[in-house]
Amino acid sequence: MKKLLFKAILFAVCLTLAAGFSGCRARPSADKDIYERIQNALLTMTSYEALATVTYISNKSQHTYQTRHQARMSGEYRIEVLGPERVAGNITVNDNRTISQFNTRVQGHYAISQSESPERLELFVTSFVRNYLRSQEVTISVASVDGGICTVLEAVIPGEHPYMRTEKLWVSNETFKPVKLTIYDPEGIERVIVTFDSFEYNVNFTDELFRVQ
Repeated sequence: MKKLLFKAILFAVCLTLAAGFSGCRARPSADKDIYERIQNALLTMTSYEALATVTYISNKSQHTYQTRHQARMSGEYRIEVLGPERVAGNITVNDNRTISQFNTRVQGHYAISQSESPERLELFVTSFVRNYLRSQEVTISVASVDGGICTVLEAVIPGEHPYMRTEKLWVSNETFKPVKLTIYDPEGIERVIVTFDSFEYNVNFTDELFRVQ
């Protein structure tokens, strides 16, 4: 709780200081009220549901998937692959005890594990918020995405994953909803791009949603 409060205060301080302040980069002409509303939306988020296009980029190729994300800040999540056709129907659920993977098209076939995959976990905005609150430095900037103005927040991903070191979240200054999440390797190269086609804060999920039925 103290960590969250400290970050909230530091977030507000960054908005009022010049860009040269250590650990903060803020646009002097930015509307402080917009940043405060974005901050409030993220820090009070209990859950969300989104349709997202996820692209994984390697040194030799890239693969893109259409997905549905349903997640709680408490750790539960459900991700369903909607496309392409060859993998549509694949679902992964985490009920905070076990992780189950199955395909709705293949009855009775599913796998259960207790180990988490960073390549999957870091796709969620809930993970970004947790990483952001743990990060030692707060980075804030402004950018244009598809003609819209966004606030861009940066966080450090814990651990020593060879392809996942930092991440940035673009949040719309108009709707206060995330529009893009990008994960970078230690060299600053884009490795995962998540584009949110829709995003809904604080959805009231049932516990059953995060269990294998």
